[in-house]
Amino acid sequence: MWGQFVRSLSPSLLILRRCGKNDCFSNGVLFSTRATMSLEEAKRCAAYKAVDEYVKDNTVVGVGSGSTVVYAVHRIAERVKKEGLKLVCIPTSFQARQLIIEHGLTLGDLECNPHLDCAIDGADEVDARMVLIKGGGGCLLQEKIVASCADRLVVIADYTKDSVKLGQQYRKGIPVEVAPMAYVPIKNKVESRFGGSLKLRMAVAKAGPVVTDNGNFILDWNFPDEKEHDWDAVNREIMMIPGVVDTGLFVGMASKAYFGQKDGTVTERSG
Repeated sequence: MWGQFVRSLSPSLLILRRCGKNDCFSNGVLFSTRATMSLEEAKRCAAYKAVDEYVKDNTVVGVGSGSTVVYAVHRIAERVKKEGLKLVCIPTSFQARQLIIEHGLTLGDLECNPHLDCAIDGADEVDARMVLIKGGGGCLLQEKIVASCADRLVVIADYTKDSVKLGQQYRKGIPVEVAPMAYVPIKNKVESRFGGSLKLRMAVAKAGPVVTDNGNFILDWNFPDEKEHDWDAVNREIMMIPGVVDTGLFVGMASKAYFGQKDGTVTERSG
């Protein structure tokens, strides 16, 4: 089906175009449509199931960031149009805000809506204990703030994000958002205390480092994965370092996770 038409998920995501039975070009790069179709279908299935089970009438919903959330917002908009649901949507990033606006949903903020019924967001990795790595897209602080205001954090992801332990699937490390002036001292302190290495995340479309929506830098911590970690203790200790704004470790926050599979089914895990 994907090979028969141009499909745009979002202005911030890739566009797939037909170029053959099993392959397609996306922004000039050749991909296998079989692999892309299964991955995108997995994301869609997880997002749709989460929205159908957790989004109710007269509720306030947190809208996360990332490629899987695009499908969630699309499904929310479908249900609002079909069922007449009255919702207020709270964004976690500029991307989420634009998605809410583009789909004609009611945009809110935490000043007027400090309590959320649920937040739906993606993850870079989810371990067997429902500890998450988030922040691959650079929105970890706002994502954590919104999640902390919600009765439930519902995670939507494809099968590649499901791990027994952190670092098994996601190899880019744990993001740490930091005040720009403190990134070198923080890097040295974390490496000295916990091992591994921290690298300043560099931008792709500009010269210099990535700057978050909050004006901060991001250090990606490639932690030593040969030993077990008490992620709650690690997170608390890193947060005590002056200049650390927040980390991409979400410990004890997720209520439910939905993982879309290659065959279109969805597996679930509860926190």
